[in-house]
Amino acid sequence: MTELLRVDHIESSYGASQVLFGISLDVGVGEVVTLLGKNGMGKTTTIRSIMGIMKPNSGNIYFKGKQINGEPSFKVAQAGIGLVPEGRQIFPNLSVYANLVATAANRRNDSDPWTIDKIFDLFPALADRQLNAGNQLSGGEQQMLAISRALMTNPDLLILDEATEGLAPLVRDDIWRVLEELKNFGQSILVIDKNVEALTKIANKHYIIEKGMVVWSGSSKELSGDDDIQHRYLGV
Repeated sequence: MTELLRVDHIESSYGASQVLFGISLDVGVGEVVTLLGKNGMGKTTTIRSIMGIMKPNSGNIYFKGKQINGEPSFKVAQAGIGLVPEGRQIFPNLSVYANLVATAANRRNDSDPWTIDKIFDLFPALADRQLNAGNQLSGGEQQMLAISRALMTNPDLLILDEATEGLAPLVRDDIWRVLEELKNFGQSILVIDKNVEALTKIANKHYIIEKGMVVWSGSSKELSGDDDIQHRYLGV
């Protein structure tokens, strides 16, 4: 499988406080990969380092064969990485429609890019709410909008930080449905979430982080069959 993203032994800090200690992972074209671990172990810091929101102290990050660590976040996004951040961070005063078109782009000149109509087919609830402001949506609808906004940039890689955190069970199921559909479309995805059962149904491989280090990696079959790993590192 062709490599899309490679994170190579990065170390990152907040001031004098080091958080990541040699994190390495990779995502292939068309793969769904998870980043797992308990709260405070460095998952979001890894995403922030990939996205250029913070610069690693050492190590390298490669995307489509090009080194991107040290690039500003807008350059990383333009390179083809779409982020669904923790907390959604949609534009609260813009309508659903305006949120979707605000950052829309087709930099790769895809012959069949994401459009408003395709987004509304994926998330019919957003079609019904397209004239509503972002702050008038439920939490679940805001997450749908955050995913859709990222897709409208037509990314090579979609990253979701806490994909279903705080969402109602029916909404979580809808998010998992969409991620499975995206995988079937060939979309590469890196996802953080705590729902191991759902993730093992759609992901190709998993990385578990403990105290800023990768302590385990493997396939969905390996993770599903290892209760000790799930209990020790994920609290399942």
